[in-house]
Amino acid sequence: MKITYHKLKMPLISPFTTSFGTDINKDVYVFKLEHNGITAYSESVTDENPFYGSEDNYTVFHIVKQYLAPVVKGLPEPDEFNEQVKFIKGNNMAKASMEMLLYDYYAKANKKSLVDYMGHSRGYANVGISLGMDDINVTLKKIQEALDRGYKRIKVKIMKGKEIGILSAVRDNFPDIVLSADANSDYTEKDFDLIKKIDRYNLVYLEQPLYHDDIIYHSRLAKELSTPLCLDESITSPEKAQKAFEMGACKVINIKEGRLGGIGNSLKVMGIVKEFKGHVWIGGMLETGIGRSFNVSMASLSDINYPGDTSPNDKYFKNDIVKNPFTMENGTIKPNKGTGIGVEISEEYLKKYTVEEGIIA
Repeated sequence: MKITYHKLKMPLISPFTTSFGTDINKDVYVFKLEHNGITAYSESVTDENPFYGSEDNYTVFHIVKQYLAPVVKGLPEPDEFNEQVKFIKGNNMAKASMEMLLYDYYAKANKKSLVDYMGHSRGYANVGISLGMDDINVTLKKIQEALDRGYKRIKVKIMKGKEIGILSAVRDNFPDIVLSADANSDYTEKDFDLIKKIDRYNLVYLEQPLYHDDIIYHSRLAKELSTPLCLDESITSPEKAQKAFEMGACKVINIKEGRLGGIGNSLKVMGIVKEFKGHVWIGGMLETGIGRSFNVSMASLSDINYPGDTSPNDKYFKNDIVKNPFTMENGTIKPNKGTGIGVEISEEYLKKYTVEEGIIA
């Protein structure tokens, strides 16, 4: 049994700007588990900075090496792993990186694809695109290109003071497209009147306008807004998803496995959304082909009822670290064939982008 890591710095094709900053590279930890002839992979969705959430690459590596890898060495099944690491408070992204490593391992050990191991897949994922903030003419050009490629939903990033300019230009040029907006927690409860102006743009939902850990103010905003609210950063556990629906804080949830602590909790949240007759989709964190393989498998599950941020690899990277990147056809992507997540690693590009590597356990 051996667990190793590669820390990568992968240049993005173009900068990706949100309300909390601009990324020009994907700085990511990729993990590999080798045992009994099986090689499993996962990655952490964190970055160098704790701007999306409270974790970053440094905290994840510490928690993995100090606490989680010793548990993984015992090869617990994913649900057992989640029980065994309950004593660690928070650190969901670190936990997810190891739990998903075990999902890949056990799917391969059972000679099943990840989607077959999880069950209830429709066989394909409906695909939407997420566009960072840019010069508006560049954004409009990217939207047209996305529509020409068949994306089923366009999402644009917004921030306080720029929302009207962005959404007005998009709606003037594309009055009938399926459109959503993501604020990444850039507003407060003092901005309700400003946020209500977004109603005029006929969005399928407005994503996470308020505080990253808030449910209460979102529930108040939802009562004053006709646009459905989608929660992302606020939903860090099945319990918070349950509370959000009970309080009327949202009608839509964006599932990111890393934010929720892994696949197990993500499946529980999907069940809660179904119980409340809400909507759910799979988000993304600019993942490599490894993380994207988990996302596409999740997005193909039958209970996912909105297009997610599961673009083909070539949206973000000129050269990914996998030899079998995803391609999209008619706005859909199919999960990889083969066992587990089904990736074929490009040793050439893995080596090219590696800035640090070593053995964890």
